[in-house]
This record gives sequence, structure tokens and C-alpha cells, in this order.
Amino acid sequence: MSPPQGNRQRRGGEVIKEAITEAIARDVSDPRLGFVTITGVEPSPDFAVATVYFTTLTRAQREPSLKALESGRGLMQRRVGRALKTRQTPHLQFVYDDTQDNARRIERLIDEIASNDRTEPE
Repeated sequence: MSPPQGNRQRRGGEVIKEAITEAIARDVSDPRLGFVTITGVEPSPDFAVATVYFTTLTRAQREPSLKALESGRGLMQRRVGRALKTRQTPHLQFVYDDTQDNARRIERLIDEIASNDRTEPE
């Protein structure tokens, strides 16, 4: 779990997220890029690095989309730099957000346990 963010980091993360989302929608035309959703951004306290979390519609789109995002990093960093208006533009690191996958797996396990409880005789 990451450390709590201050207001400056939180606001900066939102600005970065908006800039990246807009860049993906308008500027990135990589055929490897699947249906990608930016789920969050965690900038470091000094804004040198920003970890960008994303999801894809299907598991098969995960790796190609990561490669497409990394390929478009320079373009997105320029857009982020203009949006942030700071001396230093953060280096963007793209990480697949497996929160949804984990939630589905836990839900499936709970459903299995519940169905086993119903079928066991008392």
C-alpha cells in the first residue's frame, strides 16, 4: 500500500491523469493500444516520477497496451508538462492496475464457498 498523499500530490495526480487521458484519446494512435482506462496516478513527493495505473478491457490487451503506452510516453510527458506548469515534468511509469482482477477473484471465491455451504448436508 502506498503512503498517504498530500493535497499537492493529489491535485497534481488528477492533472496528470486528465492530461494522459486526453493524450490517449486525441494523440496516441498506436494500433497495439486496446481499450485502456487510466485508473489513477501517484506522483512522487518531488514530482520526479508519476506512476500511472491503467486497466484494459481484456487480459489479452494488457501487454500490447503497456507497450503502446510506453511508446507514447514522450508525447504524454510533454502534455503533462504543459498541464502541470512546473519546472520538472515527471517521468511516467505505467503499471497495470490489478485491483479489478483481484476483486473478481475474491468474489468468485466467496461464491464458491457460499455454494459449497448450500450443498453440504447439515
